[in-house]
Amino acid sequence: MKPVVLSSIETPEGNRCVDIFKRDNGTFGFEEWRRDPESTSGWFAIGHYGDRVFESSEAALAEARARVIWMAEIK
Repeated sequence: MKPVVLSSIETPEGNRCVDIFKRDNGTFGFEEWRRDPESTSGWFAIGHYGDRVFESSEAALAEARARVIWMAEIK
């Protein structure tokens, strides 16, 4: 089964986002995504953080904020 996205934090421009998700085994993770307005291919992963494992969504979010530079600008 696919992980369940708990929250998605998006840039004001709407071209990047970070999803915080929960896996079937109870662990959490995050991934950074990008989409190009001129493309119809939708969102694609650019951070390659999805394999990292965290015990809580809060820990995953904290690590995402530390690793994804643009998240420092998002409150």
